[in-house]
Amino acid sequence: MKAEKAKKLTVSDLNLKKAAIRLLGQKLVSNEVLYIQRHLGATATQEQLDERVLAVRRLPWAEIAIVD
Repeated sequence: MKAEKAKKLTVSDLNLKKAAIRLLGQKLVSNEVLYIQRHLGATATQEQLDERVLAVRRLPWAEIAIVD
């Protein structure tokens, strides 16, 4: 029997927004979206997206914010 491969999704604003609303009940702010996109790359599984969306809210803002 073959192991089922997890489907990869694009790490887009829309997919992150949908995951955040489903898991958190609210949208992510732009710095949180950019942080997740930097860490996951172009594609990820739904499980990876969910884990990162939940984790980003527990991180200190200094780690998420983009410093010029």
